[in-house]
Amino acid sequence: MTVSYESGHANRTNLIIHLLMVPLFVYGTLRAGWLLLNLHPFRAFPWLFVPLFALAAQGAGHRREKIAPQPFKGVRDFLKRIFAEQFFRFWVFFLSGGWWRNLRSTGP
Repeated sequence: MTVSYESGHANRTNLIIHLLMVPLFVYGTLRAGWLLLNLHPFRAFPWLFVPLFALAAQGAGHRREKIAPQPFKGVRDFLKRIFAEQFFRFWVFFLSGGWWRNLRSTGP
């Protein structure tokens, strides 16, 4: 059974964690990638920990959800789903108003 993105992001704390951590993941990933492309591996190395921290925080947020995310089927599935969420799905959810609807439905 596939869980909808909106139903898997309904806990108030998880929503706030995602609002803070998804942009951090994106920035850290892009910054590390840019430094690697410009042949600065030692400067890029610390930036690789930024997305890891953001993912760990989001994982903690997902443990608060009533509906758990589907387990990953392997490394390829993990990478595909994580990058799709961080660079696309969350932003569609946020910009379409889904984030605000879920936040308001959780109450104060």
